[in-house]
Amino acid sequence: MQVYRELCIVTNKPDASILQAVAHHLIDVICVQEEFNVGQFNRLALEAIDHIHARARVPLVVGGSGLYMQVLLDGIFSDAEKNESVRQRFKEEARIHGTPYLYAQLKESDPQAAARIHPNDERRIVRALEVYVTCQQRISILHKNRTGLWGKYAVEIFALTLEREVLYSRINQRVDRMFANGAVDEIRDLQGVVLSPTAGRLIGVREIQGYLAGEYDENRARELMKLNTRRLAKRQLTWFRKEKRAQWITLGKEDPPEAIADQLMKRLN
Repeated sequence: MQVYRELCIVTNKPDASILQAVAHHLIDVICVQEEFNVGQFNRLALEAIDHIHARARVPLVVGGSGLYMQVLLDGIFSDAEKNESVRQRFKEEARIHGTPYLYAQLKESDPQAAARIHPNDERRIVRALEVYVTCQQRISILHKNRTGLWGKYAVEIFALTLEREVLYSRINQRVDRMFANGAVDEIRDLQGVVLSPTAGRLIGVREIQGYLAGEYDENRARELMKLNTRRLAKRQLTWFRKEKRAQWITLGKEDPPEAIADQLMKRLN
């Protein structure tokens, strides 16, 4: 979400001093009216990695999206173009019959894909069914034909974790800082702007928009942001625990960034 120029506070974007001290990539590259997807990310990330290698440097890929990481490591298939009419048909079926109805179709048409997709993940279920209908191929088979960074470079994957109570406390504190730093004004400035579907899914946008529309008070918006961020963190942990290539590092409650960096370097060495 840090790709969006207009969103800094609710994306927890690094401040100017950090951006000046360390080269960052894929930050502030598009406006909130533009859609951003995993295919665009993959292309831009690979370009950045090539440029970093050309400077004889080692790229660090940092973030919480397991899907984006997996595509960068294992590649993305380009054979399945979007078919909007098919996609809308499945979305309408989900609206009428519910996501479990679509998931049952996926289990029948592509059991391997169904085993990897959560039964409530409507977006990925719809995409898998769309590919199956459009290409007459299972998305699980297409995935096997991909190539990415894994095996091409020496890649190390580290997953950092905290005790859940500490993690949730930090999430709550970060949301409080966002509000103190002007998160409401940041979203208010976007009123009247038609956000892309991706930008509209950012945690903080809908919650604060609800407050600005008078649906509830500011404190409720703040609590919703905390709740939805904690839920996202839980989903992220679930995803990464399935990633067998990741090396887990449990952080202490008071570990400073320098100590965490030392742990990573010891693993690398």
